Amino acid sequence: MDLFDFENGREGYYGEYGGTFLPEILHTTIEQLKTEFRKAKQDPAFWQEFVSLMQSYSGRPTPVSPLPNLSAKLGGAQIYIKREDLNHTGSHKINNVMGQGLLVKRMGKSRVIAETGAGQHGYATATMAARFGFESKIYMGAVDVARQRPNVFWMENMGSEVVPVTDGQQTLKDAINECLRDWVTNMDNTHYVLGTACGPHPFPEMVSWFQSIIGHEAREQILTAAGKLPDRIYACVGGGSNAIGIFQGFMEDTEVELIGCEAGGFGPGQGNHAARLAYKDASVGVAQGMKTYFLQNDDGNMLETHSVAAGLDYIGVNPILVNLWEKNRVRFEAVTDQEVTEALKLSMRLEGVIPALESAHGFAQAIKEATQMQPNEVILINMSGRGDKDIFTIADALDDQHWKQFISEKAAGYRGGES
Repeated sequence: MDLFDFENGREGYYGEYGGTFLPEILHTTIEQLKTEFRKAKQDPAFWQEFVSLMQSYSGRPTPVSPLPNLSAKLGGAQIYIKREDLNHTGSHKINNVMGQGLLVKRMGKSRVIAETGAGQHGYATATMAARFGFESKIYMGAVDVARQRPNVFWMENMGSEVVPVTDGQQTLKDAINECLRDWVTNMDNTHYVLGTACGPHPFPEMVSWFQSIIGHEAREQILTAAGKLPDRIYACVGGGSNAIGIFQGFMEDTEVELIGCEAGGFGPGQGNHAARLAYKDASVGVAQGMKTYFLQNDDGNMLETHSVAAGLDYIGVNPILVNLWEKNRVRFEAVTDQEVTEALKLSMRLEGVIPALESAHGFAQAIKEATQMQPNEVILINMSGRGDKDIFTIADALDDQHWKQFISEKAAGYRGGES
C-alpha cells in the first residue's frame, strides 16, 4: 500500500482527508517547501545523507529489544519494543527534525520555529538549530511549560527562545496556532518545523516520510529477533508521527494488525480525554491547515481535551491515519490515565524500562491484549520516547512521598537563600 499515491489525483489528500488550508499570504512559502521536498524525495543521495546523519548524530539504528520478564508475567504473547527512546534527545522526534533541518539548509533559510506539547519536539528542534546554526523560537502552551520544565531547561540552554502560550487551553493546539501566526509574519527567512504528521500538505507526507526510518529498521530487526513478523504493533497516537513511522514498515503485511493508542484520559465524556477515533467523539472539520477529525462542537469550535501525557493532548489526528482507519487497516483504542500509570509500574519494576507517558499508552493497550494471545504470537510496541522528561507528572501520579519531600526541601532551600 503506497500511502502517498494520492487518490483521485488530488495531491495531499488521503481519501477525503488532508489538503492545504492556509492563508493566501503563505502560498509562495508552502509552494517552495513542496518543491524542495519533491526534489529531496526523488534524490537518493538526500535519503542517504539523512540516514548517515541519523547514524552518526543520533545513534541509529535504534534496537528492537525483548521484554522477557513482562511477557512471562502476563503469560501470553511475546513482547518486544522498538527503542526510539535511545535516540539523541530521547525520542523519535529527532528523526523528523533533522530531516527538515536538511531541507531548511537547501531552502537557504536562517530561522526555525516549532510548536511542542510534551517538549520532546521542542527539545529536538533546539538541538537541530544548534547543530545547523539556525535561530530558533519554540512555542509551548503555558500548561505544558509547567509540566515539562526539564525539556524547557534544555531548549533554553541550547539557545532557543521558549514562548509560553497563554491563549485557549494553553496546550498543544494553542502552540500550533501561535506558530502559524509567526510564520505568516516571518515567512521570508523562517521555516515552521511542524512536529507531527498533521497540518497542511506537505507536512503529513513529509513528517511520515522521515519517520518511516523507524518502520524500515523495525521490520528487519523483528524478523531477526523473533524469527517472524509481529502479530500486532502498538503505538501511541497524538498527532500520529511515531505511529505512522513504525506502521510504514508493515503496510504490505496485511496479517500484521496495527493498533493506534489514543489518550483516554479520565474516560468517555466531553473534555475528559483526547481520543478522537476510539471514543468516536470527533467529527470531520478543517483547522490548522488540514481536513481531518477533530474534537469539536456542532459549531466547529474546538473542545477542551485532557491527557496525563502532554504530547497526546491534541484535538486532531493525522489525516493519513484517519484514511487507514476508515479502510480498517488501523484499529484505534483509548487508554486511560490510570491504565497508563499501571503499565508504567509494570515496565519499570519488571524490565527497568521507563517509557514516556505518551509511549506508555501503547504499553498499556498491549498489556491488556497480550494475555488473550498465544505464547507463539509476537507483539511489537513503539517506545517513542523515554520517561525522564515526565518525572514530575509520574511522581505525582504514583504519589511518591520521597519525591514530594525532596521537592519541598529544595523549594525551602531556595526560599532560604533568597531571604
